Amino acid sequence: MPVIVIANPKGGVGKSTLATNVAGCLAAAGHAVMLGDVDRQQSARQWLALRPREAARITGWDVAADEIVRPPRGTTHVVLDTPAGLHGKRLEAVLRIAERLIVPLQPSLFDIQATHAFLDELRANKRFAGIDTVLVGNRVREHTRANEQLHRYLATLPLPVIAWLRETQNYVQLAAHGLTLFDVAPGRVERDLQQWAPLTAWLRGEPVPSAHETKEAGA
Repeated sequence: MPVIVIANPKGGVGKSTLATNVAGCLAAAGHAVMLGDVDRQQSARQWLALRPREAARITGWDVAADEIVRPPRGTTHVVLDTPAGLHGKRLEAVLRIAERLIVPLQPSLFDIQATHAFLDELRANKRFAGIDTVLVGNRVREHTRANEQLHRYLATLPLPVIAWLRETQNYVQLAAHGLTLFDVAPGRVERDLQQWAPLTAWLRGEPVPSAHETKEAGA
């Protein structure tokens, strides 16, 4: 049972939006998905409360702030949203169960600095070597200096950049109704689905494309 963790101790990088859409992608593919939330804000749980009954089912996971438990039988995939300030014992607990890790960051100096420190902390943890980890450029604005700076930074890292996701109101509007890109007609969100294609393939277990192959979506 894959446990997919979305993590970055920097707040405001879009972890909950990414987590809900990852869960939506897996649910739309027919998997029995459980969405967990160890963030005190409980954004994922609040989003689930808005989700229509006719949408692909995603089960909530009651996770205590300092305790991560195993999901019940029948679950095929777990998506775990994590809080800002993820360090120490809580990070250790997350890494103990994580099989796959997505690290999102936005094109800003503060995001780059925080992510750099987080990746150093991950590399120092012996569990990290066994976790399939990818990076996602999130809320990217094309043709900006900040975007160019983010590309230059990510090109220096040994981890693959799996997707570049643009800043768009599609995520905001869909989240307000408990929905994801994968719950609506593809024509409504065609460009966004194209940007998600490498990440979707990775979720299916396909080989990760190189950073250069995914760069065009956010360049």
